[in-house]
Formats: sequence, C-alpha cells, structure tokens
Amino acid sequence: MMKIEVNQLVKAYGEKRALDGISFAISEPKIYGLLGRNGAGKTTFMEILAGQVPETGGSILVEGKKPFDNQAVISNVCLIKEGGNFKAELKIKQLLKVCSFFYPKWDQQLAEELIQTFSLSLNAKVKTLSKGMESALGITVGLASKAPITVFDEPYIGMDAAARKRFYEILLKEYDKEPRMIIFSTHLIDEAALLFEEVLIFDQGKLVMQEETDRLREETCSVTGTVQQVEDFTAGKKVLMKKQLAGMMTAYVYANELEADACGLQVEGIPIQELMIYLTGHKTEGAL
Repeated sequence: MMKIEVNQLVKAYGEKRALDGISFAISEPKIYGLLGRNGAGKTTFMEILAGQVPETGGSILVEGKKPFDNQAVISNVCLIKEGGNFKAELKIKQLLKVCSFFYPKWDQQLAEELIQTFSLSLNAKVKTLSKGMESALGITVGLASKAPITVFDEPYIGMDAAARKRFYEILLKEYDKEPRMIIFSTHLIDEAALLFEEVLIFDQGKLVMQEETDRLREETCSVTGTVQQVEDFTAGKKVLMKKQLAGMMTAYVYANELEADACGLQVEGIPIQELMIYLTGHKTEGAL
C-alpha cells in the first residue's frame, strides 16, 4: 500500500502558480477522480507525482520519498497522459519490452491481451497510430504496468464511446483482481463518475474538495423550494451552493434526502459534474 503526502505544494512558472499551496494525503488502493477545469493544476500535479518535473515549493512524498529524479519512486508510478507518452520510432512490441524492464510488476500477458482487444499490431510504429490507437496503447501500458500508483490523465482522446466503455470494464476488472491506487483525470465526468471512490477537485491551483463519493451521494443533496423554506432547512448546515430565481431557491447541501423530503422540499442527488462546475465557478452550461 503506497502513501502520497502533499504538503503546501507549489509549482510556479514565472509569476503564474500552477499549484498554489495544495495539501492532502491519500493512502488507500482506490480509484480517485482528479477533477477540475482546464488550467486547474491537475496535469502539473500528476507530472510532479510521476517525477517528471520538480516542485517549486512545499513537498510531495511517495512512501516518504521525493519523486523527482528518484528511480525508486518513479518505477512505482505510471503516468499516462493524453498524448506524447512514447517515442514515435518505437514499434509497439519494442515499447512493451522497454516497459517490462522499467515496471517491476509488469504483466506481459495482460499487455498482449489488451493489444488484441484494441486491435493493435505489435509491429506498428507509434508514429503511425491514429489518436484513438495511441490512446489504446497508453491504456494498455497503464493497466499492464501494474504500478502501485497508476495515473490516467485524459487517457482516451480519439476513442469512441464503445471503446471507452470497454476501457472502463477492463479497468474495473483489473482493479478488482489486484487493487491499486488509480488516479483518473477526465472531463467526461458524468460518464466516468461511477468509477470513482473518492474525488479531489482542483481549482486555480488549489484543492477545493476531497471527499469519498459514497459520502457525497449519501450525505449531500440538492433541495429546491421557496427562499424561506430553503433558508430554514439549510440553517446550520454546510452549504456548497445556493442559487435564487423568482422567489424560489435551490441549494446543494450536506443533508439527508429523507430529512429534506420530510420538509416538503423537492430533493435530488447532485451529479459530480454539477458539483465540480459550481465549486470551480462555472455557472453556465457547456462550461467544460
């Protein structure tokens, strides 16, 4: 079981802070959803975690060790980004060989099964692959790495809905067989939300939420009623968002749905994508 400890982590590019004092810890084998708008700092965080770039300030420790330029850490972290993961001149079979040396828990049998599943050719060069095929190759490497910390950053650009669904099925199957820490960043939140056991939401380089999804589903709800009804119900409760229109009000609140229903309010669950939109300041449709 790996532990990631993040303490006041900062990454600056000139005057711009991509990460601005983020702190949190995760240690359990779970599927984590890392969510946020473009530019929120997600990819920067994942690159620091994978030892690809150093932090500017604060710290990130994996099993008590800094990732940057540390082979003992980075061989246990597999980061698959939306593109540019592999050298263009390599054939797929050569790439798999390289990966087998780099990742201590590499599963060659699984890699070959996934190559067949996604209809890839072992003799094809990376540079000849379509965007969807390149994504399928990245997913293959990420899953077959069996890395204790496996990170997917928008891993399926160019893949159609059927291929993405197949990926989700394989991801869950492999995770059930051998649990590990999987960090998954995507803008297709509604589509992937049922995978997540815990969500971390970034906004403008800061962490604005870390919560288990079961708790979000069980202990938060959207309530709608007259302004007075909603104000009375939410008094003393943790409120995530309120919006008012023509004498009516809707609030996202930490509360039990049955309790809200008993007060005569209209009650619904809060989709994770909607929650992220409001927590990161997006109030309009199409914000992503």
